[in-house]
Amino acid sequence: MTYERQVTVATSERPVGEENKAPPLRAGDHLSRAEFERRYQAHPEVKKAELIEGVVYMPSPVRFEQHGYLHFMIVTWLGVYSAATPHVQGGDNVTVLIDYENEVQPDAILRLPARLGGSSQVTADDYVSGPPELVVEVAASSAAYDLHSKRHVYARRGVQEYLAIQVYERRIDWFALRESVYHPIEKEKDEDNEGVLRSAVFPGLWLQPAALWAGDLAKLLEIGQRGLASSEHAAFKENLMRQATEAAS
Repeated sequence: MTYERQVTVATSERPVGEENKAPPLRAGDHLSRAEFERRYQAHPEVKKAELIEGVVYMPSPVRFEQHGYLHFMIVTWLGVYSAATPHVQGGDNVTVLIDYENEVQPDAILRLPARLGGSSQVTADDYVSGPPELVVEVAASSAAYDLHSKRHVYARRGVQEYLAIQVYERRIDWFALRESVYHPIEKEKDEDNEGVLRSAVFPGLWLQPAALWAGDLAKLLEIGQRGLASSEHAAFKENLMRQATEAAS
């Protein structure tokens, strides 16, 4: 099921004395998605807010080494995979309409178009509706809501894989959905005898946590290239191209 979002674009040309008639948007507010969107649009000074199980969350300001650079490396890694894999689409901080109580803005996503078996669609007003195949979050720690309420929402709504990067613990959990429950993907040894995490939903998407924590983007992409050179990625790519041809005919 998809959830269309109807948005009225806020304008700066308001009558005098009507600068802000909408109630404030604050962390902890209990709102419907419609009311959340109304307040969010009316408060352009709010740069990021999410609605999780009907509750408003507003992340703290973003630090460079603890979030920004890790985010940059992850988006670069996903971008390289998307470039080498036809029809796989990525997104950075895109709004995702999960259901009528949950509107999230994950750090990154990968998705397949619905015509190729994907579970999400792009709405008429250019938001993602429904669960992407992969969601990535860079969390401050395992105590963050990314690892609790958001994780439960993602599992319940059918996000097939969830990659949670926990900065304080220097821990990465890559969860795969099986029978509506997330199970951790186990590391596999590579030729450097380092642990590598491999996606099942996106064959050939390989991640070496040690390279990420070292801030070594070159090594991260080198491991990613090994995944792209694998036989499973070649088979996945061929299958996507065949499905796209059939869908177009």
